[in-house]
Amino acid sequence: MGGWAIAVHGGAGVDPNLPLQRQEEAKRLLTRCLKLGISALRSNLPAIDVVELVVRELESDPLFNSGRGSALTEKGTVEMEASIMDGTKRRCGAVSGVTTVKNPVSLARLVMDKSPHSYLAFSGAEDFARQQGVEMVENDYFITEENVGMLKLAKEANSIMFDYRIPLPSTCSAGAAAANNPIRMNGLPISVYAPETVGCTVVDRQGRCAAATSTGGLMNKKIGRIGDSPLIGSGTYAGKLCGVSCTGEGEAIIRATLARDVAAVMEYKGLGLQAAVDFVIKERLDEGKAGLIAVSNKGEVACGFNANGMFRGCATEDGFMEVGIW
Repeated sequence: MGGWAIAVHGGAGVDPNLPLQRQEEAKRLLTRCLKLGISALRSNLPAIDVVELVVRELESDPLFNSGRGSALTEKGTVEMEASIMDGTKRRCGAVSGVTTVKNPVSLARLVMDKSPHSYLAFSGAEDFARQQGVEMVENDYFITEENVGMLKLAKEANSIMFDYRIPLPSTCSAGAAAANNPIRMNGLPISVYAPETVGCTVVDRQGRCAAATSTGGLMNKKIGRIGDSPLIGSGTYAGKLCGVSCTGEGEAIIRATLARDVAAVMEYKGLGLQAAVDFVIKERLDEGKAGLIAVSNKGEVACGFNANGMFRGCATEDGFMEVGIW
């Protein structure tokens, strides 16, 4: 085995006019999470424990779209989803539609470890969380003043793609941009697309791969909408060869079963990790915009995206470490 490796992401699809201050805040958060994961790996924590630990940290910071700071539904509430997978025996857990669970990724872990199921959603997931004694909070905990303002813009703007945390100059210009350049998903115009899902992939010194992904979904999404993040094989996948976490246009990722396809082309086409990542980004997304991070059981790390940018960071046991956006 080639030693441990770790990758984290804070979402693909970055506003090209993202203020430098926001870029630096994102890089600091990614660096902090990388260092947290590196410390855990040096202490010989298993890969599955490390991905949960890192994603919990990302969920607890309002900068990205997961946990506190999640995107709001059309009704101004938060519905979160997350998944986690242990590649050793392809064990997995996922949750959707959770509204009061402080760390959805840890509830997904409990679904994997403490239930006979792989996926729980909405009231069933909330009931299971209470039964397991996980930390619960009011829905207001997840809602930030900034996101309330962005939801208002989203409702007024119609069919425009932008980083929902960057205020527009005016709603008039937003509407004009929307009319001239509508953004579509599944062939239909969408309101504001918020791609800042978070995720982590890890391989430990024993060559065990794991992955976890968490998100609040789309800003101004319909109540009950489920994206790729909790879907094993689409937003998250880990097996004996690799671990993968995806981000971006959920509907395109779902159609492509993007995360699983990385492992499939490694297994069936014999591609290396980076070549497999490049292949699925180029060949499987059709017109969708997305990105992903991945690690292999050989201690390799890779990323790929076809959007403007992707908040990401990675490190390996040999001392390599990198944090980037563009």
